Amino acid sequence: MTFVEVLLPVPISGTFTYSVPEALADSVRIGYRVIVPFGRKKFYTGIIASQTPVAPQGYEVKDIALILDEWAVVKHPQLKFWNWMADYYLCTPGEVMRAAMPAGLKIESETFVSADPDYEEKPYERLSQREMVVMNYILGCEKKQPLDLIGKKTGFANIGPIINSLLEKGAVQISENLVERYRSRKETYVRLTVDKGDSDGLHKAFDSVRSGSMQEKALLALIEISAFMRQDSELQEVTRTELMERSGVTTTVIAAMAKKGIVDIYKKEISRFSYSGLVTGELPVLSEAQASALDSIHKSWFEKDITLLRGVTSSGKTEIYIHLIDYVLRQGRQALYLVPEIALTTQLTRRLQRVFGDKVVIYHSKFSDNDRVDIWKKLLASSDPCVVIGARSAVFLPFASLGLVIVDEEHESAYKQQDPAPRYNGRDAAIVLASMHGAKTLLGSATPAVDTYYKALTGRFGLVELTERYEGLRLPHVEIVDMAAARKRGEVEGTFSLLTRRLVNESLQRGEQSILFINRRGYAPIARCKLCGYVPKCENCDVSLTYHRHSDKLICHYCGTPYGVPEVCPACKEPGIEVLGYGSERVEEEIDSLFPTASIARMDLDTTRSKDGYETIIDNFSKGKSQILVGTQMVTKGLDFGRVSVVGVINADSIVNFPDFRASERAFNMIEQVAGRAGRKSDNGVVAVQTYNPSHPLFDFLVRHDYEGYYQREIQERQQYNYPPFVRIIYVYIKHKDPAAVSAIAFEFASRLRVLLGNRVSGPDEPYVARIQTLYIRRIMLKIETQASISKVKSLLNDIRIEMTNSRQLSGAVLYYDVDPMLGIA
Repeated sequence: MTFVEVLLPVPISGTFTYSVPEALADSVRIGYRVIVPFGRKKFYTGIIASQTPVAPQGYEVKDIALILDEWAVVKHPQLKFWNWMADYYLCTPGEVMRAAMPAGLKIESETFVSADPDYEEKPYERLSQREMVVMNYILGCEKKQPLDLIGKKTGFANIGPIINSLLEKGAVQISENLVERYRSRKETYVRLTVDKGDSDGLHKAFDSVRSGSMQEKALLALIEISAFMRQDSELQEVTRTELMERSGVTTTVIAAMAKKGIVDIYKKEISRFSYSGLVTGELPVLSEAQASALDSIHKSWFEKDITLLRGVTSSGKTEIYIHLIDYVLRQGRQALYLVPEIALTTQLTRRLQRVFGDKVVIYHSKFSDNDRVDIWKKLLASSDPCVVIGARSAVFLPFASLGLVIVDEEHESAYKQQDPAPRYNGRDAAIVLASMHGAKTLLGSATPAVDTYYKALTGRFGLVELTERYEGLRLPHVEIVDMAAARKRGEVEGTFSLLTRRLVNESLQRGEQSILFINRRGYAPIARCKLCGYVPKCENCDVSLTYHRHSDKLICHYCGTPYGVPEVCPACKEPGIEVLGYGSERVEEEIDSLFPTASIARMDLDTTRSKDGYETIIDNFSKGKSQILVGTQMVTKGLDFGRVSVVGVINADSIVNFPDFRASERAFNMIEQVAGRAGRKSDNGVVAVQTYNPSHPLFDFLVRHDYEGYYQREIQERQQYNYPPFVRIIYVYIKHKDPAAVSAIAFEFASRLRVLLGNRVSGPDEPYVARIQTLYIRRIMLKIETQASISKVKSLLNDIRIEMTNSRQLSGAVLYYDVDPMLGIA
């Protein structure tokens, strides 16, 4: 009897042992997917992690139900990488697996509900009104219905208790069906049944279609497209769509030809991704400074596997990346090019496709499950050289021969996954992934993370610097606008200073473009009663609601719950509700009234929800169809627009004044990066930074574009107060519906930690937002020496969790960890 250890996508540590039926014993391999029973009625897709002939002791072992594959869908380096991620980020391998694999590769059981045909309502056990609504819906359906669909159709968010009650009353039956989400893309093709060169067969084919002119037309088109008559060319496959477009016939005509035996109609699984544009194969010409930096990177890699390229904005880092990718592809290896935002893949993909054509692969979360499965399968099936462009999730792909990892804008907090687990940093994970494949890593940024620059200066990473813009252009001039003084002089209209308005107007008159950055989406961040001061808050979270004008709703940006705008104040019962402050939606509206002849685009979470949302906005702005781009932090990240001469930073204080030790770093990086969008093709770039606190030392560094000066000040403060890179921070989060219970649990957990770790433990305290989705939150901060073993820390935390669980002290609580947090909020 053979036994296998199966990894399942569940938040439980370790693997699960299953026996292999004799009939399947020769078909199991590490990395294969298997369907296995789990719990009383559930079935999951698992991955075989190992095999053993030794039977486990002490419990009954279940059989695997089904083997899904004839080849491994997960490779050995991936399993090793998943285990590292679970170990380092203090989660389970199952949680990593759930995040890593496309949903289309995970067949799971889904609960279906149907009416019990023998049920009769009893006088003493009447159905409630909610149960009647659900039953009426189920009875009106011909087939059994999935549980989540019943909830959606009836409008009951928490449908489980209602179904459970109906089940107890014998009104419904439930069953578990295996559901496969992936659907391959198939194309219909048409081919001649006559062999190439068979002139007699071809004559017979023409004889059989003489009575139907449309069939003859289709036959002629098929011969031409397929290169049937060309002696020096191989027979080409022809899609039915292509044949119909070329000949003007319908599917009925082609079907009639197939009935006569002239053609075969067949289907074939195809990739959803292909590049049909011009492939030049020409590498960009490098300036002297770029060529020197490229040479320095290659030399750095002789000594260090990881190198930081610090290049000022518009210094031409991307051109260097393209040369490095070409070098790796010519060696027959693969490259991974990580970007922090999906928006960046649009411009980068086109630039790389012009050079590398179909060797460019794109992977990010806006793709459908089917799209992502196709990319996964493409990389599994071939070790051919290619370059994958993607956001952080691209680190999970099954690379066969990874030779280079590029992490562009490596400082970006968008590389950090917040929820759910694994709460990993895509940059750090990519570095580990590269080391497992024996690949080199290049980190690129104009404003590197303080931790990264420290490692480069202290010799852990290599360091190459590009200190001048491409073609010697000057960095943009930065103006700090004192909004308090400007308001006193009457130079502020709405949210814009006179200087900002003048700069935008002048850029429009010159036929140039402007970007306006505000770090808030929505119309207005606060709704408030002007009579009593009441502020509407989310019922589930401790945050005020943001007004969105396009939907005329107050929306919670933490749980997404929408609320109607009250006509009268709930507190004082007077019609005094007004909206205060500015979000990207309101800035767009105000700019539209100030510059009515200008075309304006807005790029934020609300305008880019669709798959092509980013591409449309960026395309229109690149082509000059819109002159002003209003956006949130999406517009700060590495976008290249040649006609932008003015950048306005609206309300810089909202970025600077944030309760977190990284707030200053994040503010400097964000403002310097968005400033770098200006003047990329000329010397007339100007940046207006609006603030009510112009004396903040950060702005002096920004005016001088002095990253080194800023870094020296920041690293001294980090060392003085014992923050990264001098320690590693781990947050312990505890959530509970009862505020008193969460406080007691957090205090007990912190007390036990202090016995083991002493003054490395701080808190518990309330995070910036202390309640989300009805759960109250407490946070404990650990400052652990960088050389300490994370595995040992995990073991200590796990021991305390088990002790408190066994004593029922964690009853009702949610507990998780955040290693190397980017921002100190839940």
